[in-house]
Amino acid sequence: MTIRQRISDAEWQARLDLAACYRLVARYGMADLIYNHITVRVPGEAGHILINPFGYLYEEITASCLYKIDLAGNVVDKPGDVPYEVNQAGYVIHSAIHSARHDIACVLHTHTRAGMAVATMECGLMPATQGALRFHDRIAYHAFEGPAVDEAERERLVADLGDKDVMILRNHGLLTCGRSVAETFLLMQRLETACKVQVDFLAANTPLHMPSPEAVAKTARILAPPTVTDRKGSEASLGNWNGQREWSALLRQLDRDDPSWRE
Repeated sequence: MTIRQRISDAEWQARLDLAACYRLVARYGMADLIYNHITVRVPGEAGHILINPFGYLYEEITASCLYKIDLAGNVVDKPGDVPYEVNQAGYVIHSAIHSARHDIACVLHTHTRAGMAVATMECGLMPATQGALRFHDRIAYHAFEGPAVDEAERERLVADLGDKDVMILRNHGLLTCGRSVAETFLLMQRLETACKVQVDFLAANTPLHMPSPEAVAKTARILAPPTVTDRKGSEASLGNWNGQREWSALLRQLDRDDPSWRE
């Protein structure tokens, strides 16, 4: 029996979305060889998440090669023909967030050049561009404690994240989480772009023209993605934005070039 035959339609859709996200992270230059992880909850199965095998490039990930694990890192369903296991650092970071944040479905973590550069700057992400202002006052920061293999770090990581959906891991990288794979990827793509632009304008070594406080507040109010607070009743600036329109376009792009992610 194939994995598709023994799982629910909802889990298969989650696998498709997650496999697509891995491919898109690679396509948009945010992958780090076989390292880092993206995880998503298994619909209808409390405490179970899907994660990549530690050995495949992101561009090799398919819907059927993903592991199902519980939040303690135990394997619930292993793909039969996959020769690799699950990386401990993957479930230490991801299971901590999935355990604490029941409002989110997906967690994405990267080690990009621009992301690590901004994570090493004392100023963090500067409120200098329209793209960066999307995240104004909505970024959490977590101090570097070494490679994320110590489960004792979980509580501190979760406490630093709080109710935010975007985190800069100092000296380490970037992290986003969202209500869907689509939302999580779009947050990361926009955060990565903002970091790239910051690295570029700082490298130019010329005086910066910073937006006024009024422009900062207005732009953040208009462009900021919905937060947990927004979801609980206050009016979100972007209404019901969830990234699905952009996501559909991205899936069409993947299908045109290489539909093997659906396997």
